[in-house]
Amino acid sequence: MRRRTSGTTMIALVSGAMLLAATATAQAADDAAIAKKAKEICAACHGPDGNTPTTPDFPKLAGQHYDYLLHSLKAYKSGARKNPIMAPQAQALTLEEMEGLAEYFSRQPGTLVTKR
Repeated sequence: MRRRTSGTTMIALVSGAMLLAATATAQAADDAAIAKKAKEICAACHGPDGNTPTTPDFPKLAGQHYDYLLHSLKAYKSGARKNPIMAPQAQALTLEEMEGLAEYFSRQPGTLVTKR
């Protein structure tokens, strides 16, 4: 026995699917904007992939834990962590941008190794 779907149910299902698609599209646009910011701004010191800092004084960001990266950015922004280069960079970021950058770099494959 086949059950019929009402018009109202069908509209709700289609609307839900459209909302999910719009959300995914907006998220993809946000991800692209964060990746662009990382490559244009962060790359100047940390390298285009977060693995190749321009000097040994700058850390590798790729593969670091999300929580650590976000905590560090917040600390630079609040002044709890002092650095004359990072403080103004973090000051210019919104919380959403800091979260996005932390997510972006935490997802990049890292090349950090532990030497024994």
